[in-house]
Amino acid sequence: MQRLEHARILMYSHDTFGLGHLRRCRAIAHALVEDYRGLNILIISGSPIAGAFDYRARVDFVKIPSVIKRRNGEYNSLDRHTDLQDTMKIRQSIIRYTAETFQPDLMIVDKEPMGLRGELEETLSFLKTRATTIVLGLRDVMDAPKLLDVEWKQRDVMRKIDLFYDRIWVYGPRDFYDPLKDLDVPPSVRSRMTFVGFLPRQATTENVVIPRREDDYILVTPGGGGDGADLVHDVLDSYLCVPSLQHKALIVLGPYMPARKRRKLFRKAKKVPAVEMIEFDSHMENLIAEAKGVVAMGGYNTFCEILSFDKPAIVVPRMTPREEQLIRARRAAELGLIEMLLPEQAGDAKLFAAALQALPNRTRPSQAVPDLPLEGLANISAQVGKWLIQKTPAHLKVVIEAGA
Repeated sequence: MQRLEHARILMYSHDTFGLGHLRRCRAIAHALVEDYRGLNILIISGSPIAGAFDYRARVDFVKIPSVIKRRNGEYNSLDRHTDLQDTMKIRQSIIRYTAETFQPDLMIVDKEPMGLRGELEETLSFLKTRATTIVLGLRDVMDAPKLLDVEWKQRDVMRKIDLFYDRIWVYGPRDFYDPLKDLDVPPSVRSRMTFVGFLPRQATTENVVIPRREDDYILVTPGGGGDGADLVHDVLDSYLCVPSLQHKALIVLGPYMPARKRRKLFRKAKKVPAVEMIEFDSHMENLIAEAKGVVAMGGYNTFCEILSFDKPAIVVPRMTPREEQLIRARRAAELGLIEMLLPEQAGDAKLFAAALQALPNRTRPSQAVPDLPLEGLANISAQVGKWLIQKTPAHLKVVIEAGA
């Protein structure tokens, strides 16, 4: 444990569709303040439900106006009465003012190098003049190379990464997947990349009362739920089609599932006595930790939780508009970490029911890959400590706390 007096980290999480970006930033922030006393972290988030989560002491967030990404890839302001261009101007102004006022020693940007529609570029330029260390954090899988290449070339992203970023962290091991695979990556950018490993998760135990569930259950989670209704329908259809399927199931719909679809699923779930359905739980780590198996769509955070709690899992990946979940699920299935079903396979009620029936007894990730590294948070903490300790002594005081 080290004490870093007055050290500050600013994190950026654009958050337009699901919960992944904010939950990843929150996991990193909580690990860092646990390792370094005196460190303060501020997360800039566009998530409409940023306030629904618990934050440790010395971790806080600034909410910027929310923008929603539709399944066709287009964006809209969450507030229907505000023009998207006006919303983007407000977001950009808040981000810049927050950076100027907070004066971070380090900034960590999640996934989007220039932010949503380039909203971060002005702030990055400002922070470069202040000698702030700027880090880009990339998921283990970004998208299909052909799609990412076109998107980044249109926005000149690779050149700007080279211009603004001091380091690039990949949140996965090198031998799992390279998020910049098949892209024309300059040596100067490639040399700044560090594969830190997957980000492990822990069940919540501090400062919050969470009742334990006494019954065994399989957990069904479509992540944020914005495009997860089909998966939940397929699970319910399997129970209705095969009455011998009697595993208790807890289905968490996610906060972004449209109200009309949510109501329809609740009505349908009433026909299945073995199923309990809830809308949202901000402590998904605990629900996964207690489950005897997981059915999911395969987003990054859920995948890390499956690995962290060593749960047998069935993954039905999202196919569009990004292929990220499909690529991750295929690679994980190759390694034996999970069972993958394509959406059309999950739509076969008898086939899906057989997979659900066998789920609790299928191979756990640790049995398939005994030495799978979950070192991401530890590696990030080591790098952050090294950078902050090197800051000007007049600005940062470092004390090793004996016995801490």
